[in-house]
Amino acid sequence: MEGTVLLADDDRTIRTVLTQALTRAGCKVHATSSLTTLMRWVGEGRGDVVITDVRMPDGNGLEMLPRIGIDRPGLPVIVISAQNTIITAIEAEAAAAFDYLPKPFDLPDLMKRTGRALAAAGKARRAPGAQPPGERPEDLPLIGRSPAMQGLYRVVARLMNADMPVLITGESGTGKSLIARTIHDFSDRRTSSFVAVTPADLADLEGPARVMARARGGTVMIDAVGDLEPQAQARLVRMMDAPDDHLPRFIATSAGGLAERLSAGALREDLYYRLSGAVIEVPALRQRIDDIPALSAHFLVGAGQDGQPPRRLSDKALEMLCAYGWPGNVRQLENVVQRLALTARGAEIPPAEVEDVLAGQPEAETVLMAARGEGLSASVARHLRRYFDLHGNALPPPGLHARILREI
Repeated sequence: MEGTVLLADDDRTIRTVLTQALTRAGCKVHATSSLTTLMRWVGEGRGDVVITDVRMPDGNGLEMLPRIGIDRPGLPVIVISAQNTIITAIEAEAAAAFDYLPKPFDLPDLMKRTGRALAAAGKARRAPGAQPPGERPEDLPLIGRSPAMQGLYRVVARLMNADMPVLITGESGTGKSLIARTIHDFSDRRTSSFVAVTPADLADLEGPARVMARARGGTVMIDAVGDLEPQAQARLVRMMDAPDDHLPRFIATSAGGLAERLSAGALREDLYYRLSGAVIEVPALRQRIDDIPALSAHFLVGAGQDGQPPRRLSDKALEMLCAYGWPGNVRQLENVVQRLALTARGAEIPPAEVEDVLAGQPEAETVLMAARGEGLSASVARHLRRYFDLHGNALPPPGLHARILREI
């Protein structure tokens, strides 16, 4: 590699390691712990590539990107950040960063990306027409700072520019398709097509050829891969094995149960092993309840943008949402919050209105009992009355005692 790299990071160890590695690779390096110094170097016309941290003692590295774009159009900027959330990645993309890596990063990977940035110096690398997830209202947001989501962000960041196939698993409503789209939108393939494959696309012999022609080196997402018919699975295998100068990246999603389908012979082994090069497990909403306040606020803001009056949840109302198990995950939460925004009688949504909406949701009885302050004996009596009412004048099936114990 040849060229001059401007490096800004307040961590002395990172500055030392990167300076040594880049120097050994043939680069000249100017390193600093100050954004002020970095911007002065940029203004003076120094450097072919910038590598900058986000959080610096004297400012935010992402906020400097528009100024760099004005002072030095086309100067590639690689953003590295310990705030490794998908939001940081989106902000880096929106600010026209050349590339984004989370800390801790893989040094050879950073060196490879720096080499690409040096080769592309002077060229605009903004992806034309790439649509960030926040601009697609039908998508679930990747929002949350819970440990479960932090782990997900790290895995997604590491896999974005890997060429291996990815299998994304998780319950319905967790946002598997959005994660697939996010991987594409922030990968090196983002200027190419993203093609979502349905069973209809593989229904005839020419289907795979049409998919490959549409993808043209981009990303192919196979949704609900475990539900494909045997013929469609065979065509998918042949499509993945077809020699092509513009072979796309393959990402598959599944709501689970692939091991059982594999054992039962309903899923081809060769297809499973081709798609499971890397596996991303998306956490259920009940595994990240700390993210419910941020998600609820996001959906209320979205409802306001659709013409609803501004709404906010009271503390007690929010506690009720956090106490619920959300079997339908983020999609179910979105529907509930949108209904609350539509039916709320005031600017602040009280617990009673949340209770009214949750009453129509599955598995909400425990939350509603707690909200009513109902004791255990009263809850059991009410449950038994409802259970017997379901059977009319007939007795319920055997096993009632074990059922009651299990549910209590």
